[in-house]
Amino acid sequence: MKLRGLYAITDSQLLADGRLLPYVEAALRGGARLLQYRDKSDDDARRLREAEALRDLCLRHGALLIINDDLELAARLGVGLHLGQQDGSLSAARALLGPKVVIGATCHGQLELAEQAAADGASYLAFGRFFDSSTKPGAPPATPELLEEARARFPQPLVAIGGVTLDNAPGLIARGAAMVAVINALFAADSAAEVERRARAFGQLFEGS
Repeated sequence: MKLRGLYAITDSQLLADGRLLPYVEAALRGGARLLQYRDKSDDDARRLREAEALRDLCLRHGALLIINDDLELAARLGVGLHLGQQDGSLSAARALLGPKVVIGATCHGQLELAEQAAADGASYLAFGRFFDSSTKPGAPPATPELLEEARARFPQPLVAIGGVTLDNAPGLIARGAAMVAVINALFAADSAAEVERRARAFGQLFEGS
């Protein structure tokens, strides 16, 4: 699958109030290409159940499931993995998961981190935060100019994350983002129908770009 378009990321609120599966399915119906399951809790049994259900939804809609920071779970389900800078060795994950599985890496706002991730086998390079973010308020900032530099240096697709909305995403796409990772601007909605509408709107930003 070409890594391009909307990259949806689950948040703790979705997990807490029972909207996870209907809202995720709405995002997938709307065209989300990647879905990251992000749950920092230690409830392993629940995380396995939810990840299995999300994997099945992604398969049904032709999308890819990415597990945040859990190599064991990703390997068990045969799905992708996203690693932050403190989440373990990317090269070790690549060795375990094999050459074809999608593995993403958080690079913050540093080309040096992206260089190391690319060398270790990352499938995509995630930069951000670009704007104020309620999910990662303390994350180091990144600039749109950084995307242009990264696009010139790396063959891997670039992901922009951090406060991305329908209004500011076009500028990031124009600078080189192959995917925009979205949490609140997608899932902070009153209904699944609104999630689907937003997902389609994000997808349309990539048409002709």
